[in-house]
Amino acid sequence: MSSSNETFDVTIIGSGPGGYVAAIRAGQLGLKTAIIEKDKNLGGTCLLRGCIPTKSLLHTADLLDEFKHAKEHGIVAGSVSLDFDQAQKRKGKVVLKLSKGVEFLMRKNKVQVFNGAAHVDGPGRITVTGADGSTQVVQTKNVVIATGSVPRSLPNLPI
Repeated sequence: MSSSNETFDVTIIGSGPGGYVAAIRAGQLGLKTAIIEKDKNLGGTCLLRGCIPTKSLLHTADLLDEFKHAKEHGIVAGSVSLDFDQAQKRKGKVVLKLSKGVEFLMRKNKVQVFNGAAHVDGPGRITVTGADGSTQVVQTKNVVIATGSVPRSLPNLPI
């Protein structure tokens, strides 16, 4: 287990839209800031697995539909088909580009990034466990928990 030799003014757990924006603002305000993310890339569920990948694939589907109906507008392009593997590659590139943008913003605003699962051990102490099982202790004055949420079924309203 290694321990950070510095104490952060604020540590944000989670790098989704709430977490990374909080980290950027804290950095802009001159606070010594850290962010902890369990995924290998920054951005949270929306950027990595939800909104952004979905919009990329929907855009591909919209383009395919437009090309299939282009003849109605006097445009003859021959047959059009979908290369799903290529659509998936493009989606991956879009996601990676945006995640790298979040990484850039962390560097620009002097936010230290820790990759791993966070566990708040007590006041001012967070243990970060990496994917390889290694641990680091982060000392902090304040914690922002921005880990998102998961849906929960209610007895009369199943999801």
